[in-house]
Amino acid sequence: MGRRKKMVENVIQLMDKPQFIRNIGTVAHIDHGKTTFSDNLLAGAGLISQELAGEQLFMDFDEEEQRRGITIDSATVSMVHTYEGQEYLINLIDTPGHVDFGGDVTRAMRAVDGAVVLVDAVEGPMPQTETVLRQALRENVKPILFINKVDRLINEIKLTPEDMQMRLGLVIDKVNKIVKGLKPDEYDKLKLDPVVGKVAFGSALNNWAISVPYMKKSGIGFKEIIELCKADNQAELAKKCPLSVVMNDMIIRFLPSPIDAQKERIKVIWHGDKESEIGKSMINVDRNGKIALMITDITTDPHAGEVASGRLFSGTLERGKEIFISGMPNANRIQSVGIFMGPDRLECDKIPAGNIVAVTGLTDAIVGSTASTDKTMTPFESIRHVSEPVMTVAVEAKHMKDLPKLVEVLRQVAKEDPTLKVMINQETGEHLLAGMGELHLEVVAGRIQRDKHVEITTSKPLVVYRETISDHVGPVEGKSPNRHNRFYVEVEPLSPAIIELIKSNGISMRQGEVERRDILMKAGMSKDEAKSITHIYETNMYIDMTKGIQYLNETMELILEGFEEVMKAGPLSREPVMGVKVKLMDAKLHEDAVHRGPAQVIPASRQAIQAAMLMAGATLLEPFQKVFIQVPQDQMGGAMREMQGRRGQILDMKTEGDLTIIESKAPVAQLFGFSGDIRSATEGRAMWSTEFMGFEPIPNNMLTEIVTAIRQRKGLKLELPKASDFLSP
Repeated sequence: MGRRKKMVENVIQLMDKPQFIRNIGTVAHIDHGKTTFSDNLLAGAGLISQELAGEQLFMDFDEEEQRRGITIDSATVSMVHTYEGQEYLINLIDTPGHVDFGGDVTRAMRAVDGAVVLVDAVEGPMPQTETVLRQALRENVKPILFINKVDRLINEIKLTPEDMQMRLGLVIDKVNKIVKGLKPDEYDKLKLDPVVGKVAFGSALNNWAISVPYMKKSGIGFKEIIELCKADNQAELAKKCPLSVVMNDMIIRFLPSPIDAQKERIKVIWHGDKESEIGKSMINVDRNGKIALMITDITTDPHAGEVASGRLFSGTLERGKEIFISGMPNANRIQSVGIFMGPDRLECDKIPAGNIVAVTGLTDAIVGSTASTDKTMTPFESIRHVSEPVMTVAVEAKHMKDLPKLVEVLRQVAKEDPTLKVMINQETGEHLLAGMGELHLEVVAGRIQRDKHVEITTSKPLVVYRETISDHVGPVEGKSPNRHNRFYVEVEPLSPAIIELIKSNGISMRQGEVERRDILMKAGMSKDEAKSITHIYETNMYIDMTKGIQYLNETMELILEGFEEVMKAGPLSREPVMGVKVKLMDAKLHEDAVHRGPAQVIPASRQAIQAAMLMAGATLLEPFQKVFIQVPQDQMGGAMREMQGRRGQILDMKTEGDLTIIESKAPVAQLFGFSGDIRSATEGRAMWSTEFMGFEPIPNNMLTEIVTAIRQRKGLKLELPKASDFLSP
């Protein structure tokens, strides 16, 4: 343990020197070797034994992860590496690769400045590689590349040195193509060039890696690598070019310190005034400035309660300090601060800016909160997840006595994982969990029973639909129950360009009015509409087109509450709404405030929008997933039939050697049980992966049947609603 204790002391000393800190994450497609790779770095730093590196999977310390053999949660660890005589502190986050846990990757990318992208040399860049790269580049995180499992090219596929270099060159080109597509303006700076040393090749399982600069330094080239691999002597390679040394050197050389990174990243993740005191403090990583902490993860410790971890951009955290959580009225007092060492949390006296920290005592915090000593600080941009919840299960407590505890546990689970949506239906008493896919919901249900000790039963998974409209309608009049207030609204579909802007954080209500107006006009919105936006909820917009109506300002909050109620549960089947623009064209309000209270205004605002949506051709959208299948050519027919039998469409087909790669898309509703069926259709020889693709309209001939089924499940009247149901006579 002596070496580990010394390591901890070094970590604490280096925290104070942001120029010698590197905050990095590993990102990759599932099973491309991230956790095995992390083991190697930890062994190099003396945190685990060299013999166990690659097998211990130190960062997968949760028993569910060990049982399934995949990473489910991001895990953080701090270690020290000496480069050119100087010690550096590396804070590493190991992220999941499975598409169902992509939310963890997005959140981790907010905390780090650099990413090691891992690609399997045999499989090459996969769909999830592109997704995770996109998440990193969107947060202005700089990538370097590690091509893993190179030994398989030599021992299994038996490539010649020339073929091997071609194969590796192809992988690098594919990854660079993704980078260029996502960041064309900055491609020269971000390009992954092996000659410079931004790319390494190796085998995480066998603990060795090599890069072009290291080849020159060690005198080992591809020829020697091939000879040693063929001779089954990879242990010799691990001695001559240990993965931890090659990769840590690369990380320190090419990935930025907080001092360099925060200058660039603050522009993207914070829309406040860069000249303000806190703005300058974050750009300069000022340890004496006000605290600015972005919370990216919340876990529950059985002894310490909730632990919020995240990136500290400015100030110094210490026990007893009071800090404000964005949107909350009262300050929270910090009970302890520390850093993560995989499963362990080490407490420190204080931690300065530029580090990834773990804090207890922030009871008001949720993932994505901004914590600061400055109550008026503009919060960081909210974290946007790439995919949305597409599946729901109903959860019930097995024993009635556990019911109050279950409600508490579900709230806790939703706090820890913001990609989960928890809905508690007060009328029917139903508890619904919406998640990213079957595996996501299965893991969460397992944890509720194992960690929170509540026995539950879950229903079969159901698909989450979205409601939208196809036409422009209006004005439609909504009257308040006392007839004294009237609202006239128009509704129309939002253009895809503007929906994309909302999703990618290109526009938000936190921006300055003029900045937002200019972006929207560029996207094709008229000036009058662009300057009158009052509210954006999910991918829906409320625009106030009225002029000079008395008392409207005082009433607007209630009007928007009515709007939000409809957007959460649309008129057709009470499913969430997306892509709708609501315009308030005129309003008549009673002069006495008593007659325009919540009980009058909210229903009037809500019913006008509900009726208008039904008149405007309300329809349902269903979630689609892209399905990538790799299958030997003689099994291709079985795989194709399996997809086509599920309302799937084949988008593209390629052959590589004797493998066929089928790119297709299918509705999530048809993909239940897909893994078992595709195995039996291809004698278990198909490899497949999915990624979220967005929502598409349901075929017209299925609409009535699906809406009726949803209404029946929710205990609503079975006949389809009409606009007249919502309008007062």
